[in-house]
Amino acid sequence: MKPLAIVTGVGPGTGSAIVRRFHEGGFAVAMLARNVERLAELENALPDAFAVPCDVSDPDALQTALEQIEARAGVPEVVVHNAVGGAFGTFQDIDPAILERNFQVNVMALLHLARWTAPRMAKAGKGALIATGNTSSQRGRAHFAGFAPTKAAQRILAESIAREMGPQGVHVAYLLIDAVIDVPWTRERYPDKPDDFFIRPVDIAEEIWHVAHQPKSAWSFLTEVRPFAESW
Repeated sequence: MKPLAIVTGVGPGTGSAIVRRFHEGGFAVAMLARNVERLAELENALPDAFAVPCDVSDPDALQTALEQIEARAGVPEVVVHNAVGGAFGTFQDIDPAILERNFQVNVMALLHLARWTAPRMAKAGKGALIATGNTSSQRGRAHFAGFAPTKAAQRILAESIAREMGPQGVHVAYLLIDAVIDVPWTRERYPDKPDDFFIRPVDIAEEIWHVAHQPKSAWSFLTEVRPFAESW
């Protein structure tokens, strides 16, 4: 049986690139997202990648999806929480319900994934749980009030899980993406930017593959990626 990876937030950019990288690396890949059509396209294109339509902000739906995955493909060796809830606006403008939903996607879904995944990985003596994040996890800029608090909480939650599970053989890591990801809608938003302004989803996926396969003597928790010309 092939090793299993679970990827949440399988969209047209980073999520799909992660799926393709692990599929190329010999993994069976369980793909979680709300967009059934997109998942079906990937499922048809990639043998051993299978769709599990799910809204990760719904704990019951997520639990059901994980149980279905385990029944079909066993215990995962890698779980990547790439699903993201975002909203932009001042703290006075945003609907508080939006912040609450983003918290469910970014933080609570990671907690539920970890509570289900980590004990199984610890029993197996191996495994990696990786969350994709961004610079909003480290600072709260104006107009990011509906987003940054949830990413900061996500990073701290991941670190807490990492400190507990690392000694049990489970690698928990946080990939901070300090860049504009190269997808169609960002190209439309920044039509005058050169190619090297963007970070390519395939390069993000390659770094996730690398982190997931770090030797136990050299695990990292916080990894940052950005284009060479990015100002930071």
